[in-house]
Amino acid sequence: MRKILSSLLIPLVTSAIAPAAHAANNETTTRRHFASLVSGAEPKLAELSLFMTLMPKGGDLHHHYSGAIYAEQYLEWVDKQGYCVDKATSKIQTHRPDAKGCVSAQDVIADEQAYRGLLQRWSSKDFSNHGAVTPPPDQQFFDTFLYFDDVASTNTREGLRTLKQRAIAENLGYIETIFELAPGLPDAGFERDLAAAGTDSAKLQALMAAQLAKLDADAQFNKGVQDYVANVQTNSEGIDDADFTMRYQAYVLRALSPALVFSQIASAYKVATLNPKVVAVNLVGAENSNVSMRDYSLHMQMFKAMKARYPDVKLALHAGELALGMVPPEGLKFHITEAVGVAGAQRIGHGIDISHERDALRLIQTLRERDIPIEVNLTSNEFILGVKGAAHPVELYRKHGVPFIISTDDSGVTRHTLSNEYVLFASRYKPTYTEVKKLSYDSLRYAFLPEADKQRLKKQLDTRFAKFEADIAASEARALKPVRTARDVQ
Repeated sequence: MRKILSSLLIPLVTSAIAPAAHAANNETTTRRHFASLVSGAEPKLAELSLFMTLMPKGGDLHHHYSGAIYAEQYLEWVDKQGYCVDKATSKIQTHRPDAKGCVSAQDVIADEQAYRGLLQRWSSKDFSNHGAVTPPPDQQFFDTFLYFDDVASTNTREGLRTLKQRAIAENLGYIETIFELAPGLPDAGFERDLAAAGTDSAKLQALMAAQLAKLDADAQFNKGVQDYVANVQTNSEGIDDADFTMRYQAYVLRALSPALVFSQIASAYKVATLNPKVVAVNLVGAENSNVSMRDYSLHMQMFKAMKARYPDVKLALHAGELALGMVPPEGLKFHITEAVGVAGAQRIGHGIDISHERDALRLIQTLRERDIPIEVNLTSNEFILGVKGAAHPVELYRKHGVPFIISTDDSGVTRHTLSNEYVLFASRYKPTYTEVKKLSYDSLRYAFLPEADKQRLKKQLDTRFAKFEADIAASEARALKPVRTARDVQ
């Protein structure tokens, strides 16, 4: 009887153990295969590109909606809106004038020279090949947004669906996009008061508290907030499903006047309390512009005031997107420090100037201890700042245990994908598969989502990784078998 029971139980136990054993074997094979792709002096880039395209990516957490749309799609929207394009300058005109040279997007496309020139102005296409007009790269990058700004917010429903399908095609399950500019109001009197307060933090905080009360009572301000909430709700309908999730950040433009920046911050925070799909606030724009440098510390005081009022609203800040020579040396000393220590940022975008920050070792320790991740954008850091390879601080963050995540920034402008960002990281810094896999999971861990949503997405990622590793293991097994050709059969 005992032998009969044993014979019945053994298959049951074996079947319970087998899936786990197979999964472990698949992961081991995948780890070994990945190591073979990055080992040696020359990484196997073609195979690595295939690997990273197939590999599940948890999320893209530093993602600009308008910068993620390709110029080709913006051109489609020009004709849809009934606008025209100046063939000589590639600028959109929102009303078709009688002036010669302003033509439809289709006419631009039909003229290869005009079309190529437009793509070179609206994106980074051909820049590195010296085939385009070549202003300084940071200027080239930020100027692109001026070209397609007139259509960037007019077809967001279609644009979001394009980004969703593109994400699914590269096995990406979550995007947290910096979506639309928060509404703001000018106020010359408030700006005079701010200037009089100087750098006195207590006076600044008192002025900002009073200005918040004034904005709360302003009908135009509140209408702007409600319109923004409705816009997100309308355009996001149908985006989320069983395989994909998208959330939104309201953003502020740092190059504007202090009153506009403050009111935009205030409206962005208010929007985030009214629509759960708006999960954070962000500050964007070139950090090295005159206004950005002049008002940087003031902006951090503004976020400090808002953090006191809305402690539960998440904050990600572009900080330290600077390289030596872009600004005087003292301009590199405080951006990340104040983003963390004054504004209370919970994620840092770029973080490139960390080596130049005042008391950098203590700042690195703070980032590690507070578990504040750096959003690493290798393509844009190389294009805008000229920082790549061993000069990029991602190695410094790795060494000191500062968390970081891989993201795209503006993939439509710089014409790449999240998969390619992983290829760059793997080929340049030779991580293990375990580290790369952790980065995928960390992109969900540091998402600005409720814990229940994170766990839901993590379970999906578990399933996708199990399939991916099984596919890689099966592919490796096939590769070991002799290939039989038609001649062999004959």
